Amino acid sequence: MPTEPLTPERILAATEEVLRRHGAAKATVVDVARALGVSHGSVYRHFRTKAELRGAVTKRWLDHTTELLAEVVAGSAAPAAKLRLWLATLFEAKRHKAGDDPELFATYTVLTTENGGVVDAHIAELIGQLTRILDEGVRQGEFESADLPVTARAVFEATAHFHDPVHAPEWSRPGAEQAFDAVVALVMRGLTSR
Repeated sequence: MPTEPLTPERILAATEEVLRRHGAAKATVVDVARALGVSHGSVYRHFRTKAELRGAVTKRWLDHTTELLAEVVAGSAAPAAKLRLWLATLFEAKRHKAGDDPELFATYTVLTTENGGVVDAHIAELIGQLTRILDEGVRQGEFESADLPVTARAVFEATAHFHDPVHAPEWSRPGAEQAFDAVVALVMRGLTSR
């Protein structure tokens, strides 16, 4: 019976499982190779170092959120509704990651600390998405902004309490939804064209 070819995607899926089982501190490339039934040299043919593998699995994890948000950006909603939906989708995605699998979320929190460049690229992509929504809103007369990238970063930072993993323990507390709604309403008032 032929075996499935070893691909970067298979390696990343196996790495995620190994991280879930062992945590960031104990997971090794040998563990990943063992889970795939290959030698660790086979894994190194796709990812030259353990750090590169950990960076790639971190990017894959962050990309799941980016893809959800890209669908919102591509949608046909009016810019104000799109911005609200984008912020709500980001909050919900982060809450699910933190609440559905807390051990894996803790592991990825460690990995994102190790892989600052991957995180910086992720944040830049998210701010780029926000910039596109704001640009659409300015062109349609819904929003005002003298400098779209600066405004997009300000929106991202103003809502950080609802997407930065450092705040994850607070996302499931009573009143979190109301606090989110209040911050989004404040942001929307600040952007609205007068």
